[in-house]
Amino acid sequence: MRYPFVVGLLAIIAASARLPEAPSAFDNLSNGLVDNTTHQTDQSKFDEVEQLSDGVGPLYNAQSCRECHQNPVSGAASQVTEMRVGHRGPGGAFENPSIPIARGTVIITGRSLVNDRAICANGQFPNSEIQERVPLTETILATRMSLNILGDGFVEAVADETLINLARRQPAESRGKIHGQALYVPVVEAPGQTRVGRFGWKDQHASLLSFSADAYVNEMGITSRLQPDEVTAICNTVSEPNNTPESDGLEDIDHFTRFMRATKAPPRDAVLTETATAMRGSQIFDAIGCAICHVRSLATAPAGTKINGGTFTVPAALGGKVFHPYSDFLLHNVGTGDGIVQSFQEHYGRRAYSTGWRNLSGAEFYNTADKIRTAPLWGVRMQPRLMHDGLSLTFRDAILRHRREANDVTLRFESLSYVQQEDLFQFLRSL
Repeated sequence: MRYPFVVGLLAIIAASARLPEAPSAFDNLSNGLVDNTTHQTDQSKFDEVEQLSDGVGPLYNAQSCRECHQNPVSGAASQVTEMRVGHRGPGGAFENPSIPIARGTVIITGRSLVNDRAICANGQFPNSEIQERVPLTETILATRMSLNILGDGFVEAVADETLINLARRQPAESRGKIHGQALYVPVVEAPGQTRVGRFGWKDQHASLLSFSADAYVNEMGITSRLQPDEVTAICNTVSEPNNTPESDGLEDIDHFTRFMRATKAPPRDAVLTETATAMRGSQIFDAIGCAICHVRSLATAPAGTKINGGTFTVPAALGGKVFHPYSDFLLHNVGTGDGIVQSFQEHYGRRAYSTGWRNLSGAEFYNTADKIRTAPLWGVRMQPRLMHDGLSLTFRDAILRHRREANDVTLRFESLSYVQQEDLFQFLRSL
């Protein structure tokens, strides 16, 4: 089998083959960005179980980054999901939910996330009730899987132009059927600056520091210099921002960011990779068109390149490297989108509304409602629950759910023989 898009794929592979490989391993060691002692210090912050005295809550999902990112090592994916809801307004556009707490006297707005946990009622506030529950007004209901963040330092170091060029090339490679969306999103630490998103199921972040601050406040309820506002003040007793610099001048979000940037990429199964079945499956993966979106290899920008609005310079450990995420990190409509649009306040903070952001388009944000970021397949063998919602338990089911933009690819999969399909599954098991 041979299709036109294979030519473009071979060009990407040839261009990246001249660069050194990014290190990959599940070994908890640094990729070279920092020494291993520093990396272990950063990981201890990532693994630390936060307490009420640290600022956990009032609304939250977890007490540690590791709770949601840890299979088989800290930073990898997990079975943990989060809940998102909303509804369509009179004009049909997505609207964030209104979630009543405190016996209906307070309404949580400005985000699609609904937290599973709350710090009160407790001994100090025995009569305060703030647990979020989804009201009947919210008709769009979704779960989202926790993501792998190993190797994300390399993803962050990919130039915007690389992702934009992938999006431009895809229609020609798919007879006009596939066209990923590159979305410009705010870089919170660089007010006014934007970059092509690549982190989160909706590509809501381009910077790992922005991503860290978002997760800290929304998943754990801990505020920082980038996200200084609590979702609610009820039961809150810790001053804002909850987290402040320590003696080394770094906040927790800085340690989280450096930890992610220093992680190695998820490795392949060295045994299965060398089997004849996985090798045949690898060829089938390309031949039927999976690699149009699940791009095998990407290259990072050269060392010394300034990214994230000039706030971060790509270091030698990350710059000029080729890595293999099996993703284009673009947004696509493959028929599984949940209709939810990224919330500006939730992801970028209340102050984001008073900032003028370069290249930002509200229309482009709303255009993402039924789209999901291409799931990176590196490390997928460690993920028994597949797709953004975790509802697919087999590779076959996950593939068959790909429709809309991916419909032709799925039809080609269905036309494969039983043996060919099994070869493809063996290849996926090797990733």
